[in-house]
Amino acid sequence: MKRAWILVADDHPMILEGTKALLHHRYEIAGTAQTGKQLVDAAAQLKPDVVVLDISMPLLNGIDATRQIKKLSPATKVVVQTMHSNAVYVRKALDAGASAYVLKSSAAEELLSAVDAVLKGETYIPAQLDGRTGEAIPQRGSRSSRSPIDLTSRQRQILQLVAEGRHNKEIAWILHVSVRTVEFHRARLMSKIGVTSVAELTRFAMQEGLVEGDDRAADQTANQDNTES
Repeated sequence: MKRAWILVADDHPMILEGTKALLHHRYEIAGTAQTGKQLVDAAAQLKPDVVVLDISMPLLNGIDATRQIKKLSPATKVVVQTMHSNAVYVRKALDAGASAYVLKSSAAEELLSAVDAVLKGETYIPAQLDGRTGEAIPQRGSRSSRSPIDLTSRQRQILQLVAEGRHNKEIAWILHVSVRTVEFHRARLMSKIGVTSVAELTRFAMQEGLVEGDDRAADQTANQDNTES
């Protein structure tokens, strides 16, 4: 019987290698990626049976990467493997098209079960998350109470890149757009979210799970942005 093809993505090399080691005895590892952008490109080319990804990844977060993968390869199943146990993240992952959600702290025990389940067309949520998020998970397609603001895909990309501390010229190069386009979207983002500083934009991105960090990280990002020439 042909072994399922698995594409694995995580920006932490040790976790990436550990996940590969856990999966390779039962499945075929199609490839790996360390950024969301690399992952989407690889998924479009390889059309794997399953993608195992983290939520917090540079250039493109796992939630938005899931949306793009499901558009490019609808048959590919997505398993989210993350440290985030909040109900908001579980619902966002499911809304984006993920079929399973596993915590990194219990991945050694549950990841294989999750992959087996999605290959059978099932949804897999660990018992400890299912019990804690019972009211949140069924609300597929609903908007998060923490984020009533609808952002376009391009705005979410730019928001994440700004929060990562990247300058306008770098963002323009990554997205293959003009600096003026980036500036326009940044201004629209600030107006839409109702903030006036990069630090506030970064805190919003952290609340949305687009990047990891705390208030100190947000302030550091703002200081870096202020030094842009």
